[in-house]
Amino acid sequence: MAAQIFSAVLVVVIGVGGCVAYFWGANKLLDLVFPAHGVSGAAAVDNLRRQGLIRPWLFIGPAMLILVVYLIYPVIDTLWLSFHDRSGQNFIGLANYEWAFGDREFRNSILNNVLWLAVVPAACTFLGLIIAVLTDRIWWGTIAKSLIFLPLAISFVGASVIWKFIYEYKGEGQTQIGILNAIVTGLGGDPHVWISIPFWNNFFLMVILIWIQTGFAMVILSSALRGIPEETIEAAVIDGANPFQIFWKIMVPQIWGTIAVVWTTITILVLKVFDIVLTMTNGQWNSQVLANLMFDWMFRGGGDFGRGATIAIIIMIAVIPIMVWNIRQANKETGGH
Repeated sequence: MAAQIFSAVLVVVIGVGGCVAYFWGANKLLDLVFPAHGVSGAAAVDNLRRQGLIRPWLFIGPAMLILVVYLIYPVIDTLWLSFHDRSGQNFIGLANYEWAFGDREFRNSILNNVLWLAVVPAACTFLGLIIAVLTDRIWWGTIAKSLIFLPLAISFVGASVIWKFIYEYKGEGQTQIGILNAIVTGLGGDPHVWISIPFWNNFFLMVILIWIQTGFAMVILSSALRGIPEETIEAAVIDGANPFQIFWKIMVPQIWGTIAVVWTTITILVLKVFDIVLTMTNGQWNSQVLANLMFDWMFRGGGDFGRGATIAIIIMIAVIPIMVWNIRQANKETGGH
């Protein structure tokens, strides 16, 4: 444990120190190459102009390089691999895409992803909105928000391990240590291996992501609710509107743009869901999703670079329109700034 802590601290120190050293050194070098002091007036003005043109690139240059190396190049390479066979060497055209839409497991993964898309964003957004409204009306609302937001700090794998204990099943005659089975048996029912029940196991997995992401939705929507002018609420109360009418007809319409952004942000996350399925079921019992299927084809069974890349491209194509709409909506909310 001590070695891991030391390594983590060392990485942080080197990373932060390296960034500070880079920006200090780059600015120092820029001042040496184009000095603004100790030169004639016209030359100083020209050097200041050159510094102004170059300095922003000193800051965004490393980020642009990292984007090219770790995002743009992999996307292009993945697209190229999707037109090749399992070795990634022989060009086979659209054969991988024909396979994908003709494969039963791929179609089942799409259906499961659609099911996740229909349930998780709606549940997270709705629960986040309701909790944001309710916690603003109680004195211990800040504590409640902190507790609800806490799961967001847990990794998906860590959250899945926690929920494995909740869904845990012990054989007949053994004490049920899983919370859900303990409750069921306490009420006189029979224990089940919940995550192995086809179709319904998808919902048991969705609960984990809803538990994690509701806190995110709550924080964003709570901030939006605080931005609603008090005058509109007071006017509605004077006109005789009840709390339910104020919520649905006054508050929700005014933060609809934020609700849409939260919804689409979680939708993008759901399209890429992987960790929870891998940890809980590994795609068994008809719980497979696209990202986990991509992992299986790319890294298991000898690896099929062509089919794995094809699934990755399909996921990316599904994400791009939602991401573009989300960015445009966010720009609208901020007035294009």
